[in-house]
Amino acid sequence: MAGSEAMTRMLWLQGASCGGCTMSILESGASGWFDELRQSGIDLIWHPSVSEQTGDEVVEILEAIRDGRERLDLLVLEGSVARGPDLTGRFNMLAGTNRSIYHWLLDLAPLADYVVAVGSCAAYGGIPAAGINPTDAVGLQFEGSDIGGALGAGFRSKRGLPVINVAGCAPHPGWMMESLLALASGDLTAGGLDAVGRPTFIANHLAHHGCSRNEFYEFKASAEVMSERGCLMEHLGCRATQAVGDCNQRSWNGGGSCTKGGYACIACTSPGFESAQNYLETAKLAGIPVGLPTDMPKAWFVALAALSKSATPRRVRVNATADHVVVPPSRSGDKRRP
Repeated sequence: MAGSEAMTRMLWLQGASCGGCTMSILESGASGWFDELRQSGIDLIWHPSVSEQTGDEVVEILEAIRDGRERLDLLVLEGSVARGPDLTGRFNMLAGTNRSIYHWLLDLAPLADYVVAVGSCAAYGGIPAAGINPTDAVGLQFEGSDIGGALGAGFRSKRGLPVINVAGCAPHPGWMMESLLALASGDLTAGGLDAVGRPTFIANHLAHHGCSRNEFYEFKASAEVMSERGCLMEHLGCRATQAVGDCNQRSWNGGGSCTKGGYACIACTSPGFESAQNYLETAKLAGIPVGLPTDMPKAWFVALAALSKSATPRRVRVNATADHVVVPPSRSGDKRRP
């Protein structure tokens, strides 16, 4: 995409990545992502999956930025940084350059006005960092919830900001594009980030907010298997009451979300989400879920849960363990017991 000097210049690199973040952002904008970028004044200098330049052309782009011959406003990384073995980065080389993505990032990040990690892999290490992590995969400025990562705890871009972590696996296209627009317009500052680098316009919401299963949650009427309509928190591993994001307030592609599709929220915007032992089973202690909602004291939740269950309407209780509406709403009221 050719752009004028007045445009915001963005370079997009991919580390240890499945490409899901790119797949997500391609859905951004009513007329497509590329048109949205043009209308927003952002010049996509190069992207490994969608740009025409290849081979020596790409090397020239990267070297021109590294040598100070070309300006870099936004440096975006998708995928984790594979630093191994022994900090050589050779598990993830950039073809044609004989250099690793890790070392290219070390060169380019200090030259960018802003550095953006799109997806939880780039932000915190994500899926490649799970388990024994033989590739020494980390995020750009975090390793899990510990600050540091590939660039170090003290890293700041040319405009004085740490890495902006647009977390998610994959993030909502709106989260990514709105973050890029806020940076391009100078409207996102360090005060607009939470403790693990996420923009607060994302982190000030929970995935639970707006969930279509909230009536079942309020009465603690729980599904017992994945095909049922009830709340997925008590038995089936849903972490929407602990996971940041407005996933259920602005649906994906006009209509979808994990819980709306019948699948438990796995808290993919959170550092370390990849380490869950079983995504579809709720860990419990003495029968109480270990992961309780973050927006109320735990003692309150336990007390309210008992009270709510004692007052569950029959309609809600029956429908919770069905795969369709068995008892519809009634104008005459809803008797609690059959």
